[in-house]
Amino acid sequence: MSKNVLERLQARFADQVEETHSNQGDDTAYVKRDKLVELLTFLRDDAELAFNLPVDLTVVDWYQKREPRFEVVYHLYSTTKKHRVRLKVRVDEDDARVPSSFPVWPGFDWFEREAWDLYGVRFEGHPNHTRIMMWEGFEGHPLRKDYPINKRQPLTTLLGEQK
Repeated sequence: MSKNVLERLQARFADQVEETHSNQGDDTAYVKRDKLVELLTFLRDDAELAFNLPVDLTVVDWYQKREPRFEVVYHLYSTTKKHRVRLKVRVDEDDARVPSSFPVWPGFDWFEREAWDLYGVRFEGHPNHTRIMMWEGFEGHPLRKDYPINKRQPLTTLLGEQK
């Protein structure tokens, strides 16, 4: 069954799939960001694949180990077909952006906001691209491996606190 997922993905998006591998039921496809929303929609709507549960979205920072620096990682599951797939999109530090998956899965709203807030990867077309973990005045993205651990942040006031 797992070969079917990667084979169908490659057959439909041959120009968008960079590489694939499968290990113990964990299918992974590295895909280009160009048609990401179309690809995610296909995985959701195709009757043979039926990926109806977006499980997770995160970012991996390969600082000084690989280029491009970041990978945006999507974990999807089909509750009816009982298979899963992992999609990875490589993005450069200087162009750290991917299309938002919000139109396909509104549940990824918070995941995308968290990924932007903590890693600095922008999700183009997201309806509420604001911080979710850190306060609005926070400078930088704290889960980047080059974030200075002793960096001082601007102070904020608590609600109701008098200056």
